[in-house]
Amino acid sequence: MLACLVASYYYQDESWDALWKSIGITMACAIVLFAIGRGHQKNISKKEAYLVVTLGWILMTLSGCLPYIFNGDIPSFASAVFETMSGYTTTGASVLTDIEAVDKGILLWRSTTHWIGGMGIIVLTIAILPILGIGGMQLFNAESPGLKADKINPRITGTAKRLWALYFLLTLLETVLLKYSGMGWFDALNHAFSTMSTGGFSTKNASIMHYDYNQAIQWIIIVFMFVAGMNFALTYFAFVGNFKKIIHDHEFRFYATVVLVGALVSTAVVWIQETSPGWNFPFRDSLFQVVAVVTTTGFVSADMTLDPLLSTIFFMLLFAGGMTGSTAGGIKSVRHLLIFRNSWMEFKRLLHPNAVLPIRLNKAAVRGRVTFNIMAFVIIYFLIFAFSSLTMSLLGEDFMTSIGVAASCLGNVGPALGSASPVGNYASISEAGKLFLSFIMLVGRLELFTVLILFTPFYWRKY
Repeated sequence: MLACLVASYYYQDESWDALWKSIGITMACAIVLFAIGRGHQKNISKKEAYLVVTLGWILMTLSGCLPYIFNGDIPSFASAVFETMSGYTTTGASVLTDIEAVDKGILLWRSTTHWIGGMGIIVLTIAILPILGIGGMQLFNAESPGLKADKINPRITGTAKRLWALYFLLTLLETVLLKYSGMGWFDALNHAFSTMSTGGFSTKNASIMHYDYNQAIQWIIIVFMFVAGMNFALTYFAFVGNFKKIIHDHEFRFYATVVLVGALVSTAVVWIQETSPGWNFPFRDSLFQVVAVVTTTGFVSADMTLDPLLSTIFFMLLFAGGMTGSTAGGIKSVRHLLIFRNSWMEFKRLLHPNAVLPIRLNKAAVRGRVTFNIMAFVIIYFLIFAFSSLTMSLLGEDFMTSIGVAASCLGNVGPALGSASPVGNYASISEAGKLFLSFIMLVGRLELFTVLILFTPFYWRKY
């Protein structure tokens, strides 16, 4: 918030007072909590970690929504919570109807929530959760290219520092490239924050469609979205010159294949249909939108929901997700890959019931526990999607909007269907609907189990 205060002062906007109040309240709360916690044990158990992680994100959201409320941009508490949770979880769903009229200090804070949340989830998933064995993080131990913390650095702090350094350098590089491709410094920094976090908040009402005249800007964002959707451990190895880790990684091949096939199919649909308005450059627009949805960034260069076939492709991609260990949300590529391989292996097991036929990932056998975890994750994921769709329908939303926002918020994508289409927003969603979707965004971002386990009776039982 202090950094945004500097931006507010530089641009002489009216968010100065709102940011000062937010900083004061946040600092006061921090001092009180710090005073309460002094003298207590600093070691936490695995059980306590679930609560710490979940409550940490909720507390960040409650403090993060203060600038919106104090500045009057989003006076409604439910809407402010939704916007902030959307920022921290890098969903990119917005309730703002005129983004360009918002003060620059607030716009920078909005993008900063993306940047903080994006790196926060990386450090959480790569450096911390594998140690705790939380949720679906056993997947990291099944990946040989370096998803375990000790493959980058034997200490968690060392891993976190290296990841932060890489994240910062990539953000800085994209900012400079966008600036010298035609954006102003402020817009370049905000879009770099949103891209590297796979968030999707833009400083323009039309998102990246605002820069439709500039091919360089769109290609730069495509590349950095794709990189942000990769496993950051792989990106780190590429940064230090070990490109073999990427080339031979099975999940990366699957991820790249989904993006390429999705782009080619979308391009073919546009060419055959010849009825998709705004698609001036079919392959570029198709590639941009497929990368934006698969990586859950949610930027918009064209509206995929205007054509029925493209809309179907768009909806299917809402369940894709980037690679594990990336800033992307969704089910994740490795889960899809292992489900396909396990299904294929079942045919062989039917013919050879006594044979030992393990599923392999990067030449390493995947433990049965990991496979069961994946199956449970996917089943629960779709059950939450169905429950969320039903809930949004009961709250008054139409069918297309209900299934769209449920899939989009659970996968942390942003754009959806119906009233929340890529050229629309979430402003028309009811207050209760916004609070519910805020919770769904948190559940999706923290890999389901981390939050849902708090609602089980045995979690609170003393042994």
